[in-house]
Amino acid sequence: MTVSRPDFRHVDHWLFDLDNTLYDANSGVFPQIDRNMKRFLMTEFDLAEADAHAYQKELYRDYGTTLNGLMTRHQLDPARFLDHVHDIDFGELAHDADLHTALARLPGRKAIFTNGSRKHAENVAAKLGILDHFDAIFDIVSADYRPKPDPAAYHAVLGHYGAEGRRAAMFEDLKRNLKPASELGMTTVWIANDAPWSAHGPDAPEDIDGHVHHVAEALSTFLHSLDLGDAT
Repeated sequence: MTVSRPDFRHVDHWLFDLDNTLYDANSGVFPQIDRNMKRFLMTEFDLAEADAHAYQKELYRDYGTTLNGLMTRHQLDPARFLDHVHDIDFGELAHDADLHTALARLPGRKAIFTNGSRKHAENVAAKLGILDHFDAIFDIVSADYRPKPDPAAYHAVLGHYGAEGRRAAMFEDLKRNLKPASELGMTTVWIANDAPWSAHGPDAPEDIDGHVHHVAEALSTFLHSLDLGDAT
C-alpha cells in the first residue's frame, strides 16, 4: 500500500512562526511570555493581577496582539515592552536534532515570520540549534508593527523576500493567522495544539478552517514526510 505524502514540490519559500511552532507548545516558554505581559500591565497601569489579565486579553482580541493594542491606545514604546516580555528562561528548550535535519532537507529560502522580536527569535532558534537554517527573520519591527493576521504583514514579508504566494508555505500554531496566507496563495500548515485560542481565536472568521491546507501534529515529523521531488 502506497502512503500519500504531502506534495510540496512547488514550494521554494518557507515561512515559520516562532512561538509554539518551532518548539512544542507544551514547553514552559510561552507561558513565561504570557506571564511577563501580565506583569508589565500590572506595573504600567497599577492593575491587580486579574484586571491585568483581562486587559491583556482585551487588547489581544481587539488589536491582534497586546503590543499593538498598547501602541494604539497608549502610544507605548514597543522596545520597552518587547525587552520586558522576552526576558525569559530558555532552560526548557534544548537542541532539536530532528528538526535540524528536517529543515536541512527543504529547498529554497527559509525565514522566521513572528509577531515577536528579532532578538527573541534568534535566542529561541539558537537554543534549538536551528538558527543557521534561516536566511532571515521577519519580526514585528520588520512588519512596521503590523502584526499577524493583518494582511499588510503578509504582503510585506512576501515583498521583502521577492516571493510569490503560490510558491510559499506558512507554518503557524494559530489558525486565524493562516487565513491571510491562504488568501495570498500560500500553502498553509497548522501546528495542532490545545493552547488557548489556537484553533479559533477571538472573533475568528467562520471559514477559518477552509484556509488550513494541512495539519501537523509535530513539525519535524511533518517536514520529514513531505514530497519535495528531486530535493529529497
